[in-house]
Amino acid sequence: MRRLITALVLAVAATPAAAASFDCAKARATDERAICANRALNDQDVRVDQLYGITRHLVPMGGRDAIIGDQRAWLKSRHACGANQACLARSYDRRLAELNQVMERVYRQGPF
Repeated sequence: MRRLITALVLAVAATPAAAASFDCAKARATDERAICANRALNDQDVRVDQLYGITRHLVPMGGRDAIIGDQRAWLKSRHACGANQACLARSYDRRLAELNQVMERVYRQGPF
């Protein structure tokens, strides 16, 4: 199982740059438009989305509500950044660190 988790994480890390986790053509919010206009932020958005999806499925049922709640809270804080690219980058860095900590706990304790 640990090999499967590692393979999933490596696949995410090796994924070429893709579109943001939302439809940029329909982006109306200031933060979303800023993310669509900046390749680095776009790439971070994809990483967060993929890692969030993986952690949401690997965390035991009792912890999933917390992961979902944390993601919703993070999205609100990201939205508060507006078009400030430095703020958005810091927000993504923090969220990636949080999700990586969750993955470390899964590695140590496992959902299995």
